Amino acid sequence: MPARSDVRARLRKIRLLLLDVDGVMTDGGVYFSESGDEFKKFNIRDGYGIVKLQRAGIRVGIITGRVSQIVSRRAQELGISDVLQNLDDKGEAYEQLKARYALDDASIAYMGDDEFDLPVLEQVGFSAVPADAVDLVRTRVDYVCRHRGGEGAVREVIDLLLRSRARAR
Repeated sequence: MPARSDVRARLRKIRLLLLDVDGVMTDGGVYFSESGDEFKKFNIRDGYGIVKLQRAGIRVGIITGRVSQIVSRRAQELGISDVLQNLDDKGEAYEQLKARYALDDASIAYMGDDEFDLPVLEQVGFSAVPADAVDLVRTRVDYVCRHRGGEGAVREVIDLLLRSRARAR
């Protein structure tokens, strides 16, 4: 892990936080009813953190390999307009968002939890994973959260981002 001062400096540059869903915004479980309805559990504190971060002027977007109306609904509740779902290549989606907002890699943070996320995790200015991320991925990021996916990991990273700005003033 880089030195603390280096991490703080990189956090202050972030203008866009991108999130995976399953295993990051949720606990990674996908629940089905007998009738085939899908359920996901989102953490309310993560949601409030996302709202706070956007109010502070940092965009939030979602990049996920699966497609789910539940994700679209949660994003709408939180005011997240950039929701890219059903992706085979998260790197391509990342490049689209980077171009859309004319940002460089150093201005973007990403949270993922599995090998599918590595192309983006290794490119962004700040990368983070929940405590229960896959071991291979945990060893290749800037920050490993104390919290598990769906249990406050997103809020933990958001609080880091917000604190880095407060200290810069």
